[in-house]
Amino acid sequence: MARPACPTKAPPIALAVAVAIALLPLAGCEREPEPPRPPPPEQATFAPVDFAELPGWQTDSPDQALPALLRSCARIEAAPPDRKLGAAPLGLTVGDLAPACAAAAALPPNDPAAARAFFESWFRPYRVGNNGDADGLFTGYFEIELQAALTRDAAHSVPVYRLPEDHVTVDLGDFDPTLAGRSVVGRVEGGKLKPYFQRGDIDGGVLAGRGLELLWLADPLDAFMLHIQGSGRVVLVDGRATRIGYAGNNGYSYNSIGAELIARGELQPGQASWTDIRTWMQANPAKVESLLAVNRRYIFFREIVGDGPVGAQGVALTAGRSMAIDPRYIPLGLPLWLDTKFPGDDTDAPLQRLMIAQDTGSAIKGPVRGDFFWGTGDEALRFAGRMKSHGGYYLLLPAGLAARIATN
Repeated sequence: MARPACPTKAPPIALAVAVAIALLPLAGCEREPEPPRPPPPEQATFAPVDFAELPGWQTDSPDQALPALLRSCARIEAAPPDRKLGAAPLGLTVGDLAPACAAAAALPPNDPAAARAFFESWFRPYRVGNNGDADGLFTGYFEIELQAALTRDAAHSVPVYRLPEDHVTVDLGDFDPTLAGRSVVGRVEGGKLKPYFQRGDIDGGVLAGRGLELLWLADPLDAFMLHIQGSGRVVLVDGRATRIGYAGNNGYSYNSIGAELIARGELQPGQASWTDIRTWMQANPAKVESLLAVNRRYIFFREIVGDGPVGAQGVALTAGRSMAIDPRYIPLGLPLWLDTKFPGDDTDAPLQRLMIAQDTGSAIKGPVRGDFFWGTGDEALRFAGRMKSHGGYYLLLPAGLAARIATN
């Protein structure tokens, strides 16, 4: 039997007595539950700690992160010393990081002790939190390796498109200072800015015949995975290898097809890794096109010259040492100490190592959120596809900036 709600106003005395008598057989009244309070707005918090407090600090080989740091340094040092490096509340500038970069360049290679001493001298660790909560989510990504052709043939019929000439990005801050940092993507049609085509439109051929094909793949599932990862190593039919990377998107937010399959009851929670998704797709080919269209976001590509996929900072990523972060809170180019678990259900092995913030991602949002770059090919996919680990990280700030923060 449903319990009555508590009265919100006191009734007249006679009526109150009658109500009380009527309710005696019941176990009491239930008050209407108060609506849940909305969570506070996301806000990055930085709590200073000592290097001795970093879990596993003495067991890592920090020299293995130096090549990644030096790539970031080369990118940063080309900018003016007073240039801000993202995450405005920290006030980090190129000049804050430049002395540490110069010292890093002089370090001997493959010397973990020297590298550890370098980081302890030039940086100060801060535990990152979201309104003080230091627990966050860490996923993984990788560089897919694909077979492709430069021209369409019987075996390769799935196009990978370069950025179209009618693709327009509008910085809203140019029109209203209160919208600084926000932008919209679209196309001009009849003198008006229109939303760009969705994935379903593009997969349906709306861009066909415009000479935008960068190359051709054999499998639409491989093409979708390429879009998810944002870059790939491509082996052409003549044996040559090249790399392609992100050039732009169509302006829509990312929607998870794994979450969609769970919502439809096709997959179970906790069993929607990329391997599970691909297995489902192969078993349900007639449903693949409509499923992929759920993710309206579409990625355009360009050819990359270099020895690795290029992240958002514009430098080649380093397997096992590069991380994608939310640049609203963490500046690109800074070291991070990661404290989480290796992916998989069969291990609780700690994953504790020095990383460099060098990339971003549409799904990487929040002060304590990271995407771990595992490298290229199937072995990297084995880890990346299973990684969904909770943990935290520590931001390593240049010592000079840390001193300024401490005195403010």
